[in-house]
Amino acid sequence: MKTVSRRDFLRASALTAGVATFGFPQLLLAQNPGNKINIAVVGAAGKGASDTDHCASENIVALCDADENHCAGQLKKYPKAKFYRDFRKMYEEMGKSIDAVIVSAPDHIHAPAAALAIKMGKHVYCQKPLTHSVYEARTLRELARKHKVVTQMGNQGSSEDGLRRAVEVIQAGIIGNIREIHVWSNRPIWPQGIDRPAGEDPVPANLDWDVWLGPAPYRPYKQGVYHPFNWRGWQDFGTGALGDMACHTANMPFRACKLGYPSVVEAEDHSGMNTETYPKSSRIRFEFPAREGLPPVKFWWYDGNPGDKSVTLLRPNPELTKEIVEMRGELPGSGCLLIGEKGKIFSPDDYGAQFYILMAGEKEYKNGRDHDAVKAVPQTIPRNAAKGDTDYRQHAEWITAIKANDPNMPYSRFDIAAYLTEIILLGCVALRVGKGKRLDWDGPNMRAKNVPEAAQYVRRRYRKGWTL
Repeated sequence: MKTVSRRDFLRASALTAGVATFGFPQLLLAQNPGNKINIAVVGAAGKGASDTDHCASENIVALCDADENHCAGQLKKYPKAKFYRDFRKMYEEMGKSIDAVIVSAPDHIHAPAAALAIKMGKHVYCQKPLTHSVYEARTLRELARKHKVVTQMGNQGSSEDGLRRAVEVIQAGIIGNIREIHVWSNRPIWPQGIDRPAGEDPVPANLDWDVWLGPAPYRPYKQGVYHPFNWRGWQDFGTGALGDMACHTANMPFRACKLGYPSVVEAEDHSGMNTETYPKSSRIRFEFPAREGLPPVKFWWYDGNPGDKSVTLLRPNPELTKEIVEMRGELPGSGCLLIGEKGKIFSPDDYGAQFYILMAGEKEYKNGRDHDAVKAVPQTIPRNAAKGDTDYRQHAEWITAIKANDPNMPYSRFDIAAYLTEIILLGCVALRVGKGKRLDWDGPNMRAKNVPEAAQYVRRRYRKGWTL
């Protein structure tokens, strides 16, 4: 993925500004006092609540959630918003009065809710991971491009100046060609490595269980097992630690190293896998071929909760991280390490908003803002001009782009975010195929050339009544 020069950025902005007359979705702004955007929300509680609140400067016209009690607070906060349990009915009844949609439901709902909105010409902000499957990610990328809507994924570190600066510094060659990337996470913080419980419980009156299941295969309701938060670890609904955090922590190296499609993916090790949930800890290797003049690079993903004493935590070789431990006293729960020919770059947080440099011959890491090696690196990536916290700025960029009729403005637009999601979810495919089974990956055709059984995890089958 290339960064955008100021000249190219301005050129793209000028081109897209002219699309409004020729096929760009027409907003209802002229009908609204103050030229505000009419926004509907799918998944109005949990993360959906903060996503909605970050867009409260606009008109929140509809809130959709399968559990009415779960979003009761939001219904009080936005009394003029019409409430729905099923987004399909909401789109059908309110489609003509909606400009944009926020999708913050569980992972398995993202793609069908976002795809239908895009086909209706609505702009979409969708939480990470963008989709539940590789095929869905490819589909959303193509739909967004076809319908010329403004999109943004909710990996809010993309709004940070620090992440964009890290991309500039790495692509300037400060630490030379990158040979290895190591990214680790302290997730899961929800149940994983467990099997499906027996029996079923009565479905609460406030919950539409059929709608909550969406396109996933039917299963009985069990109180507290799947809804409202523990769905992340279940293969039918979530994407495990990878889906939760890799769209954040792998975001910076994905962009900086122009990763594209991997040629090899393999689940090297994990704590134990079944057909229901993801493992408590795992290590996955991605191999990327030479691309755009850059040499091949290997990328390792590690996850596991440091507080879970029931598993052996999988992490990078201590020899690679010894300077990090010396600087911080311990290895942080999550982080990212890029190893180049001339040095290393380390980011200690989930968002890539901070980075530290250790050049060959130096004894300790130095803050990337202050290191002498970076001072001559020019700014080539436009910055997010919004004021506020990281998450608010991610939403503000999307709103600004909608009002500017500029699909290329959001830094995590689906053209990029779907690419990142597609790559990340290959790790989930590798886990489900099995430990030690190397996938020789054909990216353009979304298939493992040597493991045909992987296809069932690349594209899932939807339950009757649900479509992409």
